Amino acid sequence: MTAIPSPSQFDVTPVTIEEEMRRSYLDYAMSVIVSRALPDVRDGLKPVHRRILFAMKEGGYDYNKPFRKSARIVGDVMGKYHPHGDSAIYDAMVRMAQSFSMRLPLIDGQGNFGSMDGDKAAAMRYTEARMARSAHFLIEDIDKDTVDFGPNYDDSSVEPLVLPARYPNLLVNGAGGIAVGMATNIPPHNLGEVIDACCAMIDNPDITPEEVMELVPGPDFPTGGTILGRSGIRAAQLTGRGSVVMRGRCHVEEVRKDREAIIVTEVPYQVNKARMLEQIAELVRDKKIEGVSDLRDESDRDGVRVVIEIKRDAIADVVLAQLYKFTPLQTSFGVNSLALNGGRPQMMTLREIIAAFLRFREEVITRRTIFELGKARDRAHVLVGLSIAVANIDDMIKLIREASDPAVAREQLMARKWPALDVEPLIRLIDEPGRGIVDGTYSLSEVQAKAILDLRLHRLTGLERDKIGDELREIGEQIKEFLEILSSRPKLLEVMRNELVDMRNQFATPRRTTIEDSEFEADIEDLIAREDMVVTVTNTGYIKRVPLSTYRAQKRGGKGRSGMSMKDEDFLSQVFVTSTHTPVLFFSSTGIAYKLKVYRLPLGTPQARGKAMVNILPLGEGETISTVMPMPEDESTWGDLHVAFATSKGDVRRNLLSDFVDIRANGKIAMKLNDGEQLIAVQPCSDSDDILLATRLGKAIRFQVGDVRVFKGRDSTGVRGIRLDDADQVISMSVLRHVEFDMETRDAYLRNDLTGPEAERMSESEQMILTVTENGYGKRTSAYEYRITGRGGQGIANIDLTEKNGPVVASFPVGHDDEIMLVSDGGTLIRMPVDDIRIAGRKTQGVIVLRTAENERVVSTARLCDLNGSNEESEEEFDEGDDTAATPPGGDDE
Repeated sequence: MTAIPSPSQFDVTPVTIEEEMRRSYLDYAMSVIVSRALPDVRDGLKPVHRRILFAMKEGGYDYNKPFRKSARIVGDVMGKYHPHGDSAIYDAMVRMAQSFSMRLPLIDGQGNFGSMDGDKAAAMRYTEARMARSAHFLIEDIDKDTVDFGPNYDDSSVEPLVLPARYPNLLVNGAGGIAVGMATNIPPHNLGEVIDACCAMIDNPDITPEEVMELVPGPDFPTGGTILGRSGIRAAQLTGRGSVVMRGRCHVEEVRKDREAIIVTEVPYQVNKARMLEQIAELVRDKKIEGVSDLRDESDRDGVRVVIEIKRDAIADVVLAQLYKFTPLQTSFGVNSLALNGGRPQMMTLREIIAAFLRFREEVITRRTIFELGKARDRAHVLVGLSIAVANIDDMIKLIREASDPAVAREQLMARKWPALDVEPLIRLIDEPGRGIVDGTYSLSEVQAKAILDLRLHRLTGLERDKIGDELREIGEQIKEFLEILSSRPKLLEVMRNELVDMRNQFATPRRTTIEDSEFEADIEDLIAREDMVVTVTNTGYIKRVPLSTYRAQKRGGKGRSGMSMKDEDFLSQVFVTSTHTPVLFFSSTGIAYKLKVYRLPLGTPQARGKAMVNILPLGEGETISTVMPMPEDESTWGDLHVAFATSKGDVRRNLLSDFVDIRANGKIAMKLNDGEQLIAVQPCSDSDDILLATRLGKAIRFQVGDVRVFKGRDSTGVRGIRLDDADQVISMSVLRHVEFDMETRDAYLRNDLTGPEAERMSESEQMILTVTENGYGKRTSAYEYRITGRGGQGIANIDLTEKNGPVVASFPVGHDDEIMLVSDGGTLIRMPVDDIRIAGRKTQGVIVLRTAENERVVSTARLCDLNGSNEESEEEFDEGDDTAATPPGGDDE
C-alpha cells in the first residue's frame, strides 16, 4: 500500500474550524467598520466618498472646469482606488450631489440625480458631474504633505488616508451607515453655527458642552422642517445618542370659497414625499384620518407644495394633528454619533467631535507650514545664488567663459568665495541653517551654481535684477511668518480661526430647520370640540356615533323618525348618550381590552348602519366584542370603581377599573382564559352589589360582589363563580342591587300579603329577571326569588327546562317599561314590551314569546333602549346617560 503523506510534507498548519471562523469573521467585521461603513471624525467621509473626491481632484474635475460624464469618474475611482461594484460608487456619488440629502453638497451634478419622491438617478452614462466649490476646501493643500498616504488596493498607487478638511464636514453633512454590530446616524448641521462653535473652542479650550450647545442649537436639515422640543437634541449632543422629533412645515390656506387646505411646503429629512402621499391616501381611505376631501402634489422646481384639502365641516387643526400622528409628516431621527477617532469607532458628543476636528486641523496647518517653509527656503536659496551672481556678474561671466565645460564651471563657482555684503541680512534670515556668510563671503551650493549656469541673459537687465531682489524680500517675509506660526501656537490657532471664518463667510446660509420649545405635541383631544353624541351598537357588532342635536325632540305619542338601516337579522342592542371626550372600553371574547375615545368612533347619520368593530379594533380571527362600556371622562376617578368579569366556564374575577386606564392600540390583556373558554360579560360593580350568573342548562347563582377579591394582576384566570356540569356553560352575568330582607318578608311580598312601608320598600327595590330559551319561551321572575348564596356552588333552578322550551339563550334584568328583541337563526325578528311576558316563579317553563318553526331556534335576545325618547315636552332633549327604550329600524311603524 502507498503510505499516506504526513501534513508536514505539504507544509500544512492544522487550524480548528472555530478558530478560523472567529479570525475570519473578526477580520471581515473590522474591514467593514474601518474601511467601509463608518466615517472618520476628521474629514467626515467614508472611504468611498474620500476616494471619489481624490479621483476627481487627480482628474482635474474642478468646479470651474467643464462637466464630465459620471461613468468616467466612476471608472477612475473603481480602477484606481475602490475595487467594488460601480453601482456602490455611483450611488455614493449621487448622494453627494443631492441638495435634499446634503446640507453642503460636495458634487455639482448635471442631469437627473434623483428626487425627494424616491426617484432614482439616471444611469451614469447620462449624467455629468464635477467637484462642487465646497469640496475643494475638503481636499485643498493635499499636495503639501498635510495628510498621510497609503497604498491603494493593488500597490500600484497611493491614496490619502484622510482629507485635510478645512471645515468639520462630519457635522455639516452628517453621515449614516451600518457596520457589523454597530451603526452610525449623524444629522447635518448649519455650517455657520458649527464654525462659530469651532471659533469659540479655539478662543476658550475649556468651553463647556452647554456653551457649545448655545452656538449649535440643533441639527439643520437640508429639507427644512421643524424640530419639536430640545430634550432629544440635548441628549444627542451631550451623550451621542438621542431621538430628534421632526415635522414638516405646514400652513392653512383658503383654496376656494368655504374650503380650506393644509399646505405642506417642507417635509421631514429623509422622508419619501411620494410614499408619504400614498400613506395619507391609504389612511384617509381606511377612515383612520377623517376630514380630508382631496390630496394632490403641486411641487415643482421652485419647491415643495403638497395640498391636502379638508372637508367643509372638518377642523384644519384636528386634521393636521391626525397627519402628524399617523403619517411620516412627523417622524423622528435617531441620532447615533459613532465615528472613527484615531482608527477606532467611538461614540462622540458634539464637543468631542469639534475638539477632534480642531486637533486634526492644527496638525494639518503645522504640516502645511513645515512644507511651505521648506519650499520657500528652497526657492530663497536659489534666489540668494542668483543675487550673488547679479552682484558679481563680471567675475562670474569671466569664470564661466574660461571653463572648459559646464561641470568644471559648476565646480569653480562652488569653490570660489563670493562677496555678499549687499545681501547679508536676507541670507542670514532665509538660508539653510548651518550655511551663511563667512568674513563677508558666500560659498555657492550645487543647486545655486546650477541655477546660475541656467540663468538667461534677460535676467541680467536692471529690471530683472530688481525683481530677483523683490522676490527674495517677499519670500523672506513668508519664511519669517512660517517660523512665527511654527514657534507660536496662538499664531497657529489664529491662522486656523481666520480660515474657518473665511469658510463661514463664503458658504454659510441661514438656518432652514426651526426648533420649537414645545416638548410635547398637541393632543388631538384638545382640538376636538366637546359635543354630545349618541353612540349606537348593533347586535352583530356595528357601531357609530351621531350628534345628539340630530335627533329632534318630540311630544309623547309621536311617530319617531327613521332609524338605522340594518340587515334583517340585526338590531340595535345598545345606545348611550355621552361626550366626544368620553373613553369607551371594549372587552373581547378572548379576554382582551381595547379603549377608544368617542370621537374616534365612526361618525354617521341616524340612518347609517355604522362600521363593523372588526374594522375599528385589531380583533383576531374569531374574536368578537362581548361588552361595550362607556366610562367616566375623568380617568383619575377610575381607581374608585370596580369591574367584574365572567367566563363561559363559570369563572369570575374583579379588578379595579384603573387597571385599564393605559391601553395601547393593540389592546391589553384583561383576563387570562383557559382553552375553549370565552369572556361572556364585563360589568361595572361595587361592594354593595350582587352578581347573578345564569347557565345554558337552566341554573343560576347569586352571590355578593364582596365574595370575589380584587385581583392585582390581569394575567390570572379568576376564581370559581358557579360549579358547572360538563355539558353546561354560563351564558350571562348580571349585576343586581343588593337588598337586605328576611325570608318571611320576602315570601310575604311575593304572595302579595305584605302591606305598608315595608311593601313599598320591597317594590321600589324589586328587579325582574327575564329568561328566554332557544325554542322561544320566556318568563319574568322577581330577583327576590334568587336567594343569596356563597360563591362557587352549583346554584339553583332558573327555569324548568324541558324538550318543549329548550336550553337558555339569555337571562338578564329588565324594567317594566323596557322592550326586548329576539332573533332566530331562521332570520325571524320580533320586538315586544317586556310587560307582555308573564311574571312567573323560578321553576316554571315560561310562555311562548316567539313561535319558532321546526328546527328553528332563538339565537339572540337583547334589551332595547329608546333613541327618540318619548318625551312629554316638545323642547326636551336627551339627558346624558339616557337609557330609555329604543326605536326599531324604520320607526314606530315596525
